[in-house]
Amino acid sequence: MTLADQPPAAALLFQTLLAHGPLTRAEIGRRTGLSPGAVTKVATPLLTDGWINELGRSTERTQGRPATLIAVRGERARFVGVKITGDELIGTLTDLTARPLASARAVLGSRDVGTVVLAVARLVDQLNAKAAPHTPGALHGIGVTISGDVDGHTGTVQYSPFLNWRRVPLAQLVESATDLPTVIENDVRALTVAEQWFGVGVGLSSFALVTVGAGIGCGISIGGRVVSGAHGVSGEVGHLPVGGTDRVCTCGNTGCVEAVASTQAITDQARQATGDPTLTMDGAVRLAHAGNADVRAVFARAGHALGLALASVANLIGPERIIISGEGVATYDLYEDQIRSTFAARAFGAAADCDLVVRPLPFEEWARGGAAVAAQHVFAPAK
Repeated sequence: MTLADQPPAAALLFQTLLAHGPLTRAEIGRRTGLSPGAVTKVATPLLTDGWINELGRSTERTQGRPATLIAVRGERARFVGVKITGDELIGTLTDLTARPLASARAVLGSRDVGTVVLAVARLVDQLNAKAAPHTPGALHGIGVTISGDVDGHTGTVQYSPFLNWRRVPLAQLVESATDLPTVIENDVRALTVAEQWFGVGVGLSSFALVTVGAGIGCGISIGGRVVSGAHGVSGEVGHLPVGGTDRVCTCGNTGCVEAVASTQAITDQARQATGDPTLTMDGAVRLAHAGNADVRAVFARAGHALGLALASVANLIGPERIIISGEGVATYDLYEDQIRSTFAARAFGAAADCDLVVRPLPFEEWARGGAAVAAQHVFAPAK
């Protein structure tokens, strides 16, 4: 029996154990609202089939006796998460609780869809072979994450600007190549799932994750659910219009946050400011740290645009916390003051009390988010 065959109450119990376990039956009841009888009823088949198990005794006592803790059996299933960038694949194999078991990377020689799908299949085989001798459990599924307009319900990449893909049925293609259930998700939303499940979003009623790098993305979690949008699009703060520039964004519009604050946008503006067409991002960072006023102004403009984006997120959803991550946080010191001052000026009322947390995360954590999404689909498949 699979978890997908279980009643909704079983999925609720299982998700609660994943997020907060190990727990006693009484604590499960308090967190889920299930009666003691309902907890026992839905837990019994999960115990029988090995999805959960009983651990030692808790300090909590029931009718004078120590209560038994219940936990998810991580070794019951394994999942692979793969993040696709324009240049490489980053893969992580995890257990059912998203505990990493193995990781690997593969350089992409081409962005051709067929070539990338075959590379994903090879990476999955490599990860499975690396972990199989040491960790029991069947490989249950794959979660592929990619930037852009991704419809996880249909498994289609509607548009990924960095790969120049349009309407690619990626989930179907990877599933055919690997013979494994495959889900796809926008990479930022997948990372948001990871932060909600085992990162600094655990236990929060609401939070947002804003990523800064090749693009500017945002994942939103409200009431324990990551918002995916009716059409697969949500949290696209990189395409909020901030004005003050005629720079053209990857989406074709002008004045977007991404057109000012993405890595390429900063590099292009620094080249223009210095008159050096060969200047790299690393070179721009060195000049800024050395005190070059023109390049520092480029980073200040980027910080202002990001501050406006963060304030918009705070004003719209009122999150407890906004996490700032992505490869761009390596240069965060160059625009932190501007981000925070703009945020403080533009966040409305108590929204300005939102906790801003800078959290550098390697791409392996993004891939781990893909594995978490795949795991979630086992016990809470998309309707």
